[in-house]
Amino acid sequence: MSSGDVTTWGLIASLVLVAVALGLSLWQRLDLERDIVWATVRSIVQLLVVGAILAFVIDPSQPLILSWCWVAAMLVFAAVVIRRRAPEVPDVLKLSFYALGAAMVITLGVIFGLKVFPLEGRTLVPLAGMMVGNSMKATVVAARRVIEEIRDKRAEVEARLALGQPAKIAARPYVRAAMKTALSPQIETTKAVGLVFLPGAMTGLILAGVNPVDAVLVQAAIMYLILGSVATTSTVIALGVASKLFTADHRLKPLPRPVA
Repeated sequence: MSSGDVTTWGLIASLVLVAVALGLSLWQRLDLERDIVWATVRSIVQLLVVGAILAFVIDPSQPLILSWCWVAAMLVFAAVVIRRRAPEVPDVLKLSFYALGAAMVITLGVIFGLKVFPLEGRTLVPLAGMMVGNSMKATVVAARRVIEEIRDKRAEVEARLALGQPAKIAARPYVRAAMKTALSPQIETTKAVGLVFLPGAMTGLILAGVNPVDAVLVQAAIMYLILGSVATTSTVIALGVASKLFTADHRLKPLPRPVA
């Protein structure tokens, strides 16, 4: 057993921390005990199932097409989750699929095309997962913020339209504001990495006994992949949503409000 391995006993021992969360919930009467227990049980079951499937999918003896199928399934599932989180956004399922697909083509194309990582199941699946997982939140934020910005500034937008500006130009300042809101958290995270916190990939590699400098190189490449994917998804979804808010003759449609 390597120094980074977690045994069954170690996993059981880590449940002490769940007990701490339960104790604090009871002490402060938060009434979250059931949610904590359910989250704990659900997470380990999901991880064990996914781990068992991935052990087969990313096995070097298996064809790479299995890993690509897994990535495609992640993309579809992520688009469905985004629709669930922002149901008020017009055509959000299709737009989020386009945004995540564009980010995947660009980021994975760079990472594997320039041979930053070898194109194998063991690299393709986790890298695509990190790209999709980190882009989902930004996609939701960008989609919602475009609508909110234009709804709050409707009078300004309609004034721009009345002055003869096409819809794309009239909406541009508000689309940019939405994109900044969606992208800023990832930029700040990239700034703080290593100083304020150690990201998961780097921490996992160090726990597994990898030289910290080598772990840094891997983590840096992953952080840049995530930053590029978040920027891509934010741009595609923001521009796409903005185009859905205007008629073909450049009139602003009634704007939806967030679903409670």
